[in-house]
Amino acid sequence: MFSIGLLTLAVAAAPYVRAAQPEWAQCGGIGWAGDAACVSGTICTKLNDYYSQCIAGTASSAPPIITPTPTTVNSPPATSAPATAAPPAPASTGFVTVDGTSFKLNGKTYTVAGGNSYWVGLMGLSVANMNAAFADIVKAGGTTVRTWGFNEVTTPAGNFYQSWANGKPTVNTGASGLQNFDNVVAAAKANGLRLIVALTNNWSDYGGMDVYVKQIAGSTEHGLFYTDANVKAAFKNYVQTFVTRYKDEPTIMAWELANEPRCKGSNSQNNGNCTTATITQWASEMSAFIKSIDSNHLVALGDEGFFNQPGNPSYPYQGGEGVDFDANLAIKTLDFGTFHLYPGSWGQANPPTWGAQWITDHAASMKKQNKPVILEEFGVTDSQASTYASWYSAVISSGLTGDLIWQAGSQLSTGQTPDDGYTIYPNDPVFALEQSHNADLKARA
Repeated sequence: MFSIGLLTLAVAAAPYVRAAQPEWAQCGGIGWAGDAACVSGTICTKLNDYYSQCIAGTASSAPPIITPTPTTVNSPPATSAPATAAPPAPASTGFVTVDGTSFKLNGKTYTVAGGNSYWVGLMGLSVANMNAAFADIVKAGGTTVRTWGFNEVTTPAGNFYQSWANGKPTVNTGASGLQNFDNVVAAAKANGLRLIVALTNNWSDYGGMDVYVKQIAGSTEHGLFYTDANVKAAFKNYVQTFVTRYKDEPTIMAWELANEPRCKGSNSQNNGNCTTATITQWASEMSAFIKSIDSNHLVALGDEGFFNQPGNPSYPYQGGEGVDFDANLAIKTLDFGTFHLYPGSWGQANPPTWGAQWITDHAASMKKQNKPVILEEFGVTDSQASTYASWYSAVISSGLTGDLIWQAGSQLSTGQTPDDGYTIYPNDPVFALEQSHNADLKARA
C-alpha cells in the first residue's frame, strides 16, 4: 500500500483448542493453552520455545528439523537475546518456480491467490493469532500471503528487524526480530501458505529507505537509496542476513526488493537525478545480488507497475515516478512482475473501468515478456463489491497470473487486525466474492 500508519495490538495468548491436533497444527509452546495431543501418525515436535507442531512420524522417528544458522550484522553486545534455531519444518515440499506466464510447484501449476498481511510479524501477535490470521486467508481460498520483512528503527521497541545508531545498523536476530519472523514462517507453513516477503519500504512506515539515506548519507534525498554506494552496501548487508537465514525454506515463495519503489518518498523528496533508468539499474543490481546468495527463491521488484509512456494523459502511464514496468519486467534476474491498483489515490475516475484496463494492459506486457505477472495490491474504499467484481473479471479474461487483495483482515483474541478502509474481514460480503474468484483462478490450472 502507498502509506500505512502504525497500529498496535495488545499481546495476548490465545487458546487454540482442538481435541487431537491435525498434522502441521500447533501443539505446544510458551502461552499455548490448547491440546498437546496429535493425530495418529504424527508427533508433537518442539521447534522453539514458543512453537511445537504436529509432524508426521513417531516418538522414535521424528523427522529432522531444518535449522538455518542466522547471520548477525554488527552483532549486539553479549547481553542481547541470543539467536536460537529457526523453526522451518517439516520436510521440504519444493520451491515455487516459473514456467512461461505461470508458476509451478512440484510439476503442477501453482495459483497465486490470497492477500496482504503486512502486519503479521510486526504487531506482537502470539503464534496462535498468527495461525488464526492465516487460517482466514485459507478460508478465502488463498494460497499466498505478502508481508513485510523489514522494520528499521532508531529507538528499539516492539518487534523490529534492524536498529540504527550513529549511522551503523544492527540486525535483530533475537525474539523480537528474526526469531519472531521464524514464527511467521512456521505459521504460514502450518496453514499451507507461501510467503512473498518485501525487504524494504519506499515509504516511511516501518522505517524504509529514508532511514538508510539519513543514517548513512546524512541526507533527505530519497533517490540516494538507489545510487549511493554506502547505502547500497548497507542494504545488501541486511538482505544477505535476512535472505540467507531462509534460503533453504520452501515456505518462502519469493523475495521482493522493496514495497512500491519510486524516485520520491513519503515527503516527496527527489534526488533530482533519479529517473526510470536509475530504478531499473538498481533493480538489476539488487536482484542479481539476491540470486548470487539464494538460488532457490524467486525474486520480484514489488513495484506499482507504472508504465513509462511520456505524453500519455493518464498519470500512472507517464513514467514520472521513476518506474518503467516493461523495462523492469525484462530484467533477467527478476522472475515475475508486480503491479498495484489504487485508482482513487492516483486521481483516476471510474475505478471499475479504469482498473479493468490497467489489468488488461499489464496482462499484455506479461504475454509479451512471457513472465508471470500478479496484481499484488488493489483496493477501493467505496463500492468494493461491484468494483472488485469488475476487476476480478478482467483478471480471469486477460489470463493474468494471479492477484492478492489489499488487505486481509481477522478478528483475533487481541481484537481486530488493522483496518485502513480497504480491509476485508471474514464477515464482509466481499469475502464471499474473494472465495468465488479464488476458486475461478484455481480452476484455470
